[in-house]
Amino acid sequence: MTEAAPTPAALPPHVLERADVRSAVANHDFGEVFRLARLHGKISYAKIAEAVGYKREHIGLMARPETDGKGVRPRITQHRKILEVVDGLRIPGPLAGLAPRPWELARSASIAVPQDPSTLITEGGAGLWDIAELLRRTEMSSINSAALESIEQGIDQLARAYPYADADYLHERTRNGLQYVTKQLEGRMTLRQHRELLVDAGWLFLLNACVQYDRGQREAANLSKAAALRIGDEAGHGEIKAWAFEIEAWFALTQSRWTDMLEAVEAGHIADQTHSVGVQLYAHKARAAARMGDARLVRDSLDAGRARLDRLPRPDHPEHHFIIDPDKWDFYEMDAYRLLGDDERAATHARSVIRISTGPDGTEISPMRAAEARLTLGVAAARTGEIDEAIGLGTAALEADRKSLPSLLLVADELDKELRSRYPREVAARDFHERIMTMKRGAAQPELPF
Repeated sequence: MTEAAPTPAALPPHVLERADVRSAVANHDFGEVFRLARLHGKISYAKIAEAVGYKREHIGLMARPETDGKGVRPRITQHRKILEVVDGLRIPGPLAGLAPRPWELARSASIAVPQDPSTLITEGGAGLWDIAELLRRTEMSSINSAALESIEQGIDQLARAYPYADADYLHERTRNGLQYVTKQLEGRMTLRQHRELLVDAGWLFLLNACVQYDRGQREAANLSKAAALRIGDEAGHGEIKAWAFEIEAWFALTQSRWTDMLEAVEAGHIADQTHSVGVQLYAHKARAAARMGDARLVRDSLDAGRARLDRLPRPDHPEHHFIIDPDKWDFYEMDAYRLLGDDERAATHARSVIRISTGPDGTEISPMRAAEARLTLGVAAARTGEIDEAIGLGTAALEADRKSLPSLLLVADELDKELRSRYPREVAARDFHERIMTMKRGAAQPELPF
C-alpha cells in the first residue's frame, strides 16, 4: 500500500504532540488549531485554506484570538467539514473523536501520536477500549478516575455531535459506549465509581433513545428511555430522570398523545427543577397546548420557559443535546405561533432559526431545526396562496441529510394538510402528499435490532 500524498498544511509531529493542539482538536476548536499551526508549525493561513477548501480570510477569522474584543469567532461544526479539516491537516482521526482516516491506513509509517483517552467512546471499531483497559489495570480497582474521565469526555463529544452527525454513526458509537460501560459495571469498584458508571450509562441510554427514535426505531427507543429512567432512580440522579421524562414527552408529542405528554412534562419538573431540561419541558407543553388550541396555556408555558432560560448561564457548548441554548427558543416559539395561526410571528422566528442554524461559510450546523423552519415558512406561504414557494420549501426540508423523522413528519403533515385543503386539484400538492406517505410507509418498516 503506497503512502498517501501530503497536503500543503500537514501538521508535523512536534505540533501534533503539543498538549494545546491536541486539546483544541479534541474540542473541535479548529480555529485554535489553525492559529497554533501557524505559530508552532510555521504553516501559513494560505496553505491551510488551500488544504481544507476555505478562503484565506475565513481561516484568519476563525483563528483570531477570542480575547481580541471582536466577539466569538466562528467554529466548524458540520461533520463533513470537520472531516475535510482533519484530512487537510493530516490530523489522526482518533484525536478528533473519529475512526482512523483512509489516508492513515494507507501510510506505511504512521506518525507516533499518543492516543487521547477522550476518543474511547467516539472512535468506534475493534480495540477502541484498549486505553481504558490499560488505565484500569494500574489500580486495584477495575476502573480508575482517568478511565472514568475518558468515558465522560467521549459521551460529551457524542452529545455535542447530535445536532449534525449522521444518525447511523451516532447509533454505532452510542452502542459501543453502552457495551463498554455495562461491561465495566461487572468489575470491582468503589460505590462512588459504581454510581459514576451508572450515570454514564444513563446518559448513553438517553442519547441512544433519541437516535433510535430519529431512525424510526420506536420500540427500541422506548426501551432505552425506560432504562435511563431506571438508572436515574437507582443513582438518585434527578437530571437523568427529567430528561427521560422529556424524551417521553417528545415521543407523546409526535404521536399526538396530549394527555400522556402533559403528564410526562409534570413528572419531569418534579424530578429536576434546576437544570435546562426544565426549559425544554415548558417548550413541549407550549407545543402541545398549541396543538390543542389553548392559546393561553401556550403563552403561559412560553413565559415560564423563557424565565427559566434567562436564569441559566449561557452554555459553553450550546450544541450539546442535553443543554438548552438561548438560540433554540426561537425554534419553540416558531412552532407554537405556527399552530396558533400567527403566521407573521411564526415566519419571523423561522427565519431567525435558519439564520442561527447556518454557519459563516453557509453550511448548516443545525440541519434538523432548519428543516422544520422551512416547513413553517412553507405553511405560511401556503396560507397566503404561494403554492410553488410552499412546496419548494417543504421539499427542501424533506431532503435534509440529518433528520428526526417523527418530528419532521409531524410538521410536514401540517403543510400537507394546508396544501390539500387549499389546492386539492393541484398536481404538485398531490405529489407532495404522496412523498409524505412514502416516507411514512418507509418509517413503518420492521425495526432494526437494538
